[in-house]
Amino acid sequence: MSGGVKRAARVAERMRAELSTVLRTMRDPRIEGALVSRAELTDDLQTAKIYVRRELGANDENARRELLKGLSAASGRLRRDVSHALGLRYSPTLRFFYDDAPDAVVRVEEILQEIKKDESGKPI
Repeated sequence: MSGGVKRAARVAERMRAELSTVLRTMRDPRIEGALVSRAELTDDLQTAKIYVRRELGANDENARRELLKGLSAASGRLRRDVSHALGLRYSPTLRFFYDDAPDAVVRVEEILQEIKKDESGKPI
């Protein structure tokens, strides 16, 4: 059974790389600058969670929503292209999510810098 898990992880990584390549060729302005940060595939290879973020530019809630709408609209083509490139018998359903983990890391670093600044200004 662990072989299926390892296979799912290998296919998910190949899927992430292939989606990154395919997204660069798409001309939908809603998905320009999209980066695929990670992909998770179920053990049966039927459903893929694709985590994306923007490379540059607007990163507010509206921009995120438009990015996800654009990806959902293109999901049929993306499924077909990725499945063909990877030689998969069945095309997994692609579910897109915005990956806000890097934003959280940046925010934590900002908070730590503020705390460090506050501590250095106080007498001991």
